[in-house]
Amino acid sequence: MPDRPSSAGSASRPSTRVPARTSVALAAAAAARWASRTAGRGKGSMIGGLVAAKIDPDIMRRLAAGKRSAIITGTNGKSTTTRMTAAAMAELGEVATQADGANMDAGIIATLTLSRTAPLCALEVDELHVPHVSDAVDPEVLVLLNLSRDQLDRVGEINLIERRLREGIARHPSTTVVANCDDVLVTSAAFDAPDVVWVAAGAGWVGDSVSCPRTGEPIVRSGDGWQSTGDENFRRPTPDWWFDDENIYGPGGFSAPLTLAVPGRANRGNATQAVAAAVAMGADPGKAVAAVGTVGEVAGRYGVHQVGNHSVRTLLAKNPAGWQEALSMIDQDADGLVIAVNGQVPDGEDLSWLWDVRFEAFETMQVVAAGERAADLSVRLLYAGAEHTTIPDPMAAIASCPPGRVEVLANYTAFRDLGIAMERAARARKAEQ
Repeated sequence: MPDRPSSAGSASRPSTRVPARTSVALAAAAAARWASRTAGRGKGSMIGGLVAAKIDPDIMRRLAAGKRSAIITGTNGKSTTTRMTAAAMAELGEVATQADGANMDAGIIATLTLSRTAPLCALEVDELHVPHVSDAVDPEVLVLLNLSRDQLDRVGEINLIERRLREGIARHPSTTVVANCDDVLVTSAAFDAPDVVWVAAGAGWVGDSVSCPRTGEPIVRSGDGWQSTGDENFRRPTPDWWFDDENIYGPGGFSAPLTLAVPGRANRGNATQAVAAAVAMGADPGKAVAAVGTVGEVAGRYGVHQVGNHSVRTLLAKNPAGWQEALSMIDQDADGLVIAVNGQVPDGEDLSWLWDVRFEAFETMQVVAAGERAADLSVRLLYAGAEHTTIPDPMAAIASCPPGRVEVLANYTAFRDLGIAMERAARARKAEQ
């Protein structure tokens, strides 16, 4: 394996010279983006990435050559942590990163295509894609946030994903792995790597790690610690980085106030891993902490929108662990709460996971159940004892709330469709003025 560039100081710009086949792929991608924009079908980044990969299957490796890269993955928090990592790395040079969370091959290729001169990358990567993306990119740093079951009908069994990550990490012994030591599955994936930076990033959801992924024996927990009853050596590692309600702490006695623009304890853990990753890339820890605090709205998450006489804050959740974290971010003093659930393929068509989420937290708050699967959600809320009404159209659900602040919690396609609807409403208001 070739020597890596020095991690100290600013990165040098990679060469933009590519083989003829790659040049053709890049030209075709540019044409596809132009056609998409001209037809009003969006920015065209994804279609550009798909076209480029068809023409040159090796284009990801060619475009990443010479760049110093950090890959960020996990079941939840990828987009936010990637944005934080990119912000924390920015002192080292221009950083190529996804703005929209497109974390599979086409989105990664599109990002690299549009940022060819950037010497650095902070790439969000879907868990299933990490091994082959790592083979193409050869990351300097790999950030492992958390692992829990996602949509089983779409993604697959979580222990299989852990094993694939473990195998992928083994192929890149020079990569520094920044891993959440509070997550049993993440710890297992990173445990044998030669260079691991352990971060106590928290694990609010432990329902998918009751048994050891290596032996199948029970995991026992005591305070912040855990260990396998089948392998006495497999236990929670001592963290190099950790946080509390006020500060972040790191190697060599480092500490600094950690003040974030995004809510929730989970995001304090995400920020701590982002700082650890940037420092592993050569960033100054104090500057990295300040940078992660500037990250606010991330691809619509945590955004506040004015919809009529409602100030609407949007939160995204996609699986039981993510829902549990998002529910803890809800402002119980808001004037209304809309929960929107769809059941399309990207969401997972099996919504049985609704019964794993503790909706009992809203016993004292009026809820509006919305989305294509509002009826399924309504049944779950009924059994949770949560007072609610059912209005499938999320915009109508928001309108039904008392004037003032409304919290909206939605799964993937419900979140996406609501964002489009709010943008249309905003344009219509401007046209009337």
